[in-house]
Amino acid sequence: MLKDLVLGLDCSTTAAKAVVWNLEGKSVAVGRHAYSHSAPHPGWGEQDPMDWWNATIEAIGSACRKIDPSRLAAIAITHQRETFACLDEEGHALRPAMLWLDTRATDQVEQFGSDRLHEITGKPPNTATSWYKLAWLKENEPRVFENTFKVVDVHSYLVNRLTGEWRTSYGSVDPLGVLDLPTFSYSGELIEALGLSRDQFPELCAPGEVMGTVKNEIADLLGLARGLKVVAGLGDGQSAGLGVGITKPGEAYLNLGTGIVSGNFSESFVTNRSFRTMTGGVPNSYILETFFGGGTYNLSWFIEKFSDIGDKPYGLDLIPEQILESAAAGLPIGSDGLLSLPYLTGVLTPYWDSNARGVMFGLSPRHGKAHMYRAILEGLAMEQRLSSSGAEAAGVPIERFLVMGGGSHSQLWCQIVADVLNRPVDVALEPEATCLGAGILAAYGASLFPSVSDAAAAMTGIGRSYAPVPEQSSKYDQLFGLYKDIYPSLREHFTRLRQVMKNIE
Repeated sequence: MLKDLVLGLDCSTTAAKAVVWNLEGKSVAVGRHAYSHSAPHPGWGEQDPMDWWNATIEAIGSACRKIDPSRLAAIAITHQRETFACLDEEGHALRPAMLWLDTRATDQVEQFGSDRLHEITGKPPNTATSWYKLAWLKENEPRVFENTFKVVDVHSYLVNRLTGEWRTSYGSVDPLGVLDLPTFSYSGELIEALGLSRDQFPELCAPGEVMGTVKNEIADLLGLARGLKVVAGLGDGQSAGLGVGITKPGEAYLNLGTGIVSGNFSESFVTNRSFRTMTGGVPNSYILETFFGGGTYNLSWFIEKFSDIGDKPYGLDLIPEQILESAAAGLPIGSDGLLSLPYLTGVLTPYWDSNARGVMFGLSPRHGKAHMYRAILEGLAMEQRLSSSGAEAAGVPIERFLVMGGGSHSQLWCQIVADVLNRPVDVALEPEATCLGAGILAAYGASLFPSVSDAAAAMTGIGRSYAPVPEQSSKYDQLFGLYKDIYPSLREHFTRLRQVMKNIE
């Protein structure tokens, strides 16, 4: 039987999604199973690792019932990054997994965060990086540490369930903050500082490397052919970059989602507080990643709290975003003198300030809902320029952006992004870019393509394209000169606001 299909599994914060891909990058079958997470205390985020496995079984089973599974050549996994679990010798979780969004380790970041850790891992000190949460566990739950057999990322947990092997991709474990990133190997210095040992972490493989085969009993349970290869994958951010074809210098992906994530390809290891350095989808490469949590969340917040439009207003088959976008498109660049600082949830790159908050700068009686909506779109684009400028200053230029995510459906926003960044913007053809990135690695690992880059070239494509308009880019240059000074002028006032509110509560 011809093996001409691969399976990409995305085990995210909310669900496991399995997508079967052909070698042109077209989706053939999809299965999905949702799960939840808990927040026992403010700022915490936890999940039962068994939910990942149970959802994985359901998702793969659902997708593979729609195809001839004997055509599958390999499976690869992508997943929620920074999330980890501590397991006993039987592979059972000693406590709920700690999620990437968990911010309980603030004190540990302040205590241990240093230029040295940044230099080793490529990650500026922040609560997302799991090393600090492991330090929190050591201090607050020492019995968990004493009984931990393996510390695992989501990828290695599922790989062990599928194959019986304790292996993971260095691109998957990288966000935990325990790798020496220049060498793509574990950092003995950082692991020993936690009181752990290297053998408590999974064996490392390169992205696209075959790690094992699905155990016979699991293959029979899921109706898969025995001997199906399991290929090393990546964290979801890096996988999304690969899924839109980011495989060489000069290219960057831009995910206009709830949070806005961008990453540009680098052949060398560089660090800067303007970005996080991550491993790339092409073996021995890097992604210089920027991230801010208030992406389309800013738009959803504004619509919910202030628009008063509601669903299908006046009986029209339109959503509020479409109405506001239509109105905003008729306004001039700069929203008649209104600028938005989109820091509703604080800011990571480039300032790493959890005290920062959103600002509408320049409000006057002439401004209405459409002005505020356009100002948010422009503010998000200028924030991306601020972050991308930091990556380019490190010597990694960007010639074009490949865009994905819910915001990529907005023609107005895509054009604003192209004009503000003064770069061409191409919209990815496949919306499930994260899962496709896993599929690309599976295809390479199954020897269906000679390289990861060849697989990406064959399996990705672009839809709409937006070119910057010189006259509009010139106007945005002037606005950006003002925008980039707003946060530095307010930095100490954000800290004061937090302290004042503590005092009066």
